Amino acid sequence: MNEKTYKAMKGAGIGNIVLGVIVLATGLACGILALINGARLIRHKSDIIF
Repeated sequence: MNEKTYKAMKGAGIGNIVLGVIVLATGLACGILALINGARLIRHKSDIIF
């Protein structure tokens, strides 16, 4: 009985680690893209006409 519990906990732990890595990578990529686009907007600020 205890072995099933440990196997379930191990599976859940591995899943959480994988999900955390994916979320971290996605967040980092979104942050980098936001910085690049913000810098591009600031650089071309004089080209914007309202």
